[in-house]
Amino acid sequence: MKTDIQIAQEAKMEHIRNVAALAGIEEEDLEFYGKYKAKLSAELWEKVKDRPDGKLVLVTAINPTPAGEGKTTITVGLGEAMAKIGKKAMIALREPSLGPCFGIKGGAAGGGYAQVVPMEDLNLHFTGDFHAITSANNLLAALLDNHIQQGNKLGIDPRQVVWKRCVDMNDRVLRNIVVGLGNKMDGMVREDHFVITVASEIMAILCLADNLADLKQRLGRIIVAYNFAGEPVTADDLEATGAMAALLKDAIKPNMIQTLEHTPALVHGGPFANIAHGCNSVQATKMALKMSDITITEAGFGADLGAEKFMDIKCRMSGLKPDAVVLVATIRALKYNGGVAKADLNEENLEALKKGIVNLEKHIENLQKFGVPVVVTLNSFVSDTEAEKAYVKQFCEERNCEFAIADVWGRGGEGGIELAEKVLNTLETKESHFSPLYPDDLPLKEKICTVAREIYGADGVVFEKAAEKQLAKIESMGFGNLPVCMAKTQYSLSDDQTLLGRPSGFDIHVRDVYVSAGAGFVVVLTGAIMTMPGLPKVPAANGIDVTDDGKITGLF
Repeated sequence: MKTDIQIAQEAKMEHIRNVAALAGIEEEDLEFYGKYKAKLSAELWEKVKDRPDGKLVLVTAINPTPAGEGKTTITVGLGEAMAKIGKKAMIALREPSLGPCFGIKGGAAGGGYAQVVPMEDLNLHFTGDFHAITSANNLLAALLDNHIQQGNKLGIDPRQVVWKRCVDMNDRVLRNIVVGLGNKMDGMVREDHFVITVASEIMAILCLADNLADLKQRLGRIIVAYNFAGEPVTADDLEATGAMAALLKDAIKPNMIQTLEHTPALVHGGPFANIAHGCNSVQATKMALKMSDITITEAGFGADLGAEKFMDIKCRMSGLKPDAVVLVATIRALKYNGGVAKADLNEENLEALKKGIVNLEKHIENLQKFGVPVVVTLNSFVSDTEAEKAYVKQFCEERNCEFAIADVWGRGGEGGIELAEKVLNTLETKESHFSPLYPDDLPLKEKICTVAREIYGADGVVFEKAAEKQLAKIESMGFGNLPVCMAKTQYSLSDDQTLLGRPSGFDIHVRDVYVSAGAGFVVVLTGAIMTMPGLPKVPAANGIDVTDDGKITGLF
C-alpha cells in the first residue's frame, strides 16, 4: 500500500494558473510561489465581492481517537466528488503547523487520494505565513521589553506583562522561562512564556481580519501588559502596529493550491482548535463563496471544539452562515469510544459500537442546536462490516441526519460521490436556521457555563479564584460582550482526556481567563490544557529525512 507522501509525490499537478482558471481567476490576480502555489491579490476581492455567495458546508468530526477519523481527508474528497458530479466546488482549509508535523499527529494535507498538493510544501514552510506571524509576534515582544529597558515611559508593570513570545514548534521547556539575565544592559529580569505560533493572538487576528485595514486595527488593540495603575497597555501604545502590519502584508493574502484531482483549494491561516479558535481565514472562506457553487471548509478537532468556535466566533464576527454540516466518524473510532483496545478494532463488535456511538449522538445533538442540518459520514475502512455500517446508518437516520459512507482515501472523488449527493440533497431539501449558541450580551461567566452545559454535557463549571478575578476585570474593561474561546482537551467532551464516549456527572474546571482584544474573544483555559505542546517520546521527526536528490521521506 502506498503512503500518503508517495501518492502525493507521484501526482501530476497542474500549473496553478490552470487551477485558478477553473474558478475564473485571471493570471494577473495571482502572485506565484513557484508553479503550484499562489497567493490571491488584494484586488481580486474588489472584482468578486458583489457576486452572490455559494453554499457553505462545514466539515467537523467526533472527538479524535488513536483510531483516526480523517476530517481533512473527507473535506478534500468531498470537494473532489462535487467536481465529479458537475458542481463548481472550492475547498477552504487551514495551513498545517510544524508542531504536529514533527510531533505526533503528522501533517494536515488530507490522505490517500484525497489530498491537497504540493503536500511537502504545504506541511513545511508553505508560503511563509507562519514565519511572518511568528516574526510579528516576537517583534511586539521585543518592542515591549525594549520600552521597559529604555525608561518605561508608559509605566508598564513588569509583573503584569501578558504578551508571550511564540515559535511554531512543540517545545515544552519554553513554556515558563526567565528572560533578562546578565547585566543591566540585557534587560529587566522577569518571568516570560512561549506559546506555539498557532495559539498566538496574531494568528487569530490574521484569520478573522477582513482586510489589511481591519488587520491593523485589530493589531493595535492587542493588550500586551498592564501599567502600575492596572490599566491596559496596547500595541498601539507601543507604536508597534505599523511594523507588525508590514511583516504581515503578504501573509494576509489567501493561498491557492489544488487537490490531487485539481479542485481549487484555498489554504490560509492555522489556529489550533483545542487552544485557539480552529478555523481557516475569514478572507479565504468569503473568497471561496464568491467563486464557487459550494465551499467546503473544516474546523479543527471534534465538533465540541472546532465547530462550536466556527459557529460562535467565526460566523458571529464575519456574518457567515453554514448551510449544512458534515460530521465525520469511523466505526473504528466509535468502537474505541466503546472501550475496545486499538489492537482489536478490526474485529466486528456491535456491542462496543452501540456503547461508543453515544459520542456521535452527542455531536449530532450539539450541531442541531445551531439550527444547521447535519449529514453524517463514515470514513470507510476495509475492516468495517455490513452489520456495523447498517447499525450506524439506522442510528443517524433516526436522528434526522442524512447518512453516507465515504471511501475517498482509497478512491478519491469517486469514493465520495454518495456523500456529495447526500450533501446536495440536504442543501436542496433542508433549510438552515443558523444562530449562535448564546447572545453577545450574556455575561462571560454565563457564556462559559452555556458552552459547558450545552456542548460538553457538564453539570456545571468550577472557577478558580484567579479566573473569577480575571473575568471581573475583563468585564470592567468593557469586553463582556465578546464570545468565549474555550481551551480544552480534544480527546473528550469533558476536560479530562481519559473520559471517552459521552461522559456525564462532571464539572468543567476553569483555571485562567484572558482577553484577546485584537482577535475579539476571551480565552478560557480549562483542565490541564497547554498553549505550548510538547513532543512525544518518539517524535515523528525521528522518521523524517531528505535524500541526496532532495526528496523528502517519512512525512505523513
